[in-house]
Amino acid sequence: MTLATWLSILAICVLGAMTPGPSLAVVLRHTVTNSRQHGFAAAIFHAAGVALWALLTVWGLAILVTESPLLFKAITWGGAGYLAWLGFKALTAKGQGVLNVGQAPQVSYWRAGVDGLMISLLNPKLALFFIALFSQFVSADQSLSDQMIMMATAGGIDGLWYVLVALLFSQSRILAGLQKHTKWIDRITGGIFMGLAARVVTLS
Repeated sequence: MTLATWLSILAICVLGAMTPGPSLAVVLRHTVTNSRQHGFAAAIFHAAGVALWALLTVWGLAILVTESPLLFKAITWGGAGYLAWLGFKALTAKGQGVLNVGQAPQVSYWRAGVDGLMISLLNPKLALFFIALFSQFVSADQSLSDQMIMMATAGGIDGLWYVLVALLFSQSRILAGLQKHTKWIDRITGGIFMGLAARVVTLS
């Protein structure tokens, strides 16, 4: 794997993790209503789920690229279309309103971790995201080490981001400031998703 390829994967994983959604709400909910450590537990277990999705996706696509190149090609183009759709939605998002994290009951660290794990494992959008992302980078001659790097990048970035979220937002007064940056995150994410989709079109 070249450095440029890894940096592309890294950038998309960073922006994917930063995009507000149900995973962010779960980590914040446990952080704000339980403790910072509960947020850490939810973040780490969530990252484990993300890493599993990433690994299964890479292995599945690696098999597909050798066994059925035409189907893999179709998935690649479909993935490009999905990334373009994500980019369009991000670019047109309003980015307004305060994120409502709700309330979480007082639970153990283990329960917070399980909540983080399940919100990633039971999220079908993660599967679509990784199929769309990794189909652009998987090749027939890809090594096992490259696959492990892709998995570790996805899981590691996710874990680092949500641990940082728990660290920063363990003080509830900071939470209101999150929404101020949502519009910029959406714009940057949307632009990179659209750019990656265009890359597939030009290189295919």
